[in-house]
Amino acid sequence: MRYIGVQSMGSFVVQHDVALARLSTLELGGSARYFAEITDEVALFEALTWAQVQGVAVALIAGGSNVIVPDEGFDGLVMHMATRGERVDLSDHLQDKVRVTVAAGEVWDDFVARCVARGWAGIECLSGIPGSVGATPIQNVGAYGQEVSQRITELRVWSPSEQIIKQIDASACEFAYRDSALKRGVLAGCIVLSVTFELTRDGAPTVRYAELAQALAARGLSEPTLADVRALVISLRQSKSMVIREDDPNRRSVGSFFTNPIVSPEKAAQVSMRALSRGLATTERPMPQWLAAQEQVKLSAAWLIERAGCARGERVGSMGLSSKHTLAIVHHGGGSTAELLAFASTVVSRVSDAWGIELDREPVLLRAL
Repeated sequence: MRYIGVQSMGSFVVQHDVALARLSTLELGGSARYFAEITDEVALFEALTWAQVQGVAVALIAGGSNVIVPDEGFDGLVMHMATRGERVDLSDHLQDKVRVTVAAGEVWDDFVARCVARGWAGIECLSGIPGSVGATPIQNVGAYGQEVSQRITELRVWSPSEQIIKQIDASACEFAYRDSALKRGVLAGCIVLSVTFELTRDGAPTVRYAELAQALAARGLSEPTLADVRALVISLRQSKSMVIREDDPNRRSVGSFFTNPIVSPEKAAQVSMRALSRGLATTERPMPQWLAAQEQVKLSAAWLIERAGCARGERVGSMGLSSKHTLAIVHHGGGSTAELLAFASTVVSRVSDAWGIELDREPVLLRAL
């Protein structure tokens, strides 16, 4: 069954009963009752209008690297965001900066690669991350000492509740660690159409993350270029199976399945004392922890998981922990979303029992806007 948009510009095709597993890096989940490929904004609004007329719910999927598709699929219209394009502003008033407005459907790592090749600094440490540009502000994607919130100036979004396109200043996004108002705040449900980044022309790379700095030093790169940092970040991510490659047995994942817990100083002290009393940490090698916003403390989810009795490569049926990193849950093929969530629940329970810490899931379930 097919329905074709009547406008010649941005016309779209609605397909029936389309498998969604191919659009998820976990390669799990059921089918969409209706499905439309969105290649420009005209097609987007045609699809939204069609869904409204048909009286069906709408969901959005893009790179599929941070989404969990239910086994029952989605009983409505799933729109696959595949818009492309960018606009560059090199105005004199920006001085050594450049502003780049990028369509939401652009592949994130392709955009990072272009910026590095042009000598534009600010997102080089976010190399190798799968997914789309439009998804990065929702999750406030970050790695190796950088977060997208540090470089985003504004967003252009469609607000379904107000039925208007809005320009959103970065300050309204309420960015936090792996969080934003787009995820579960006042802007939740908005569809990101484009993102504007402000980068530094001919800028130096960011080297503030200890692991990255040590790896650069080991290679004798005292004054690394943007390209050096990008290549090394991708190498580090590959060593942890955090880059999707067909020859990697850990490839079916969403990367980090859990976020690092943010707790009070008192709670961090309690967990640290428990680790010391069990001989899982010493004064010379203490439990890893870092200062976070609002005088909170960030703990290492991977450290807590491993020391709660969960081993790298542990497997139950078709699900398991990555053999390279305990933050990643891997689908080994032939499984179900129910099995994935059950395995994740087991990890959460072990950490809770061992440390009194409740882990939060990073990927989100596919749901209606």
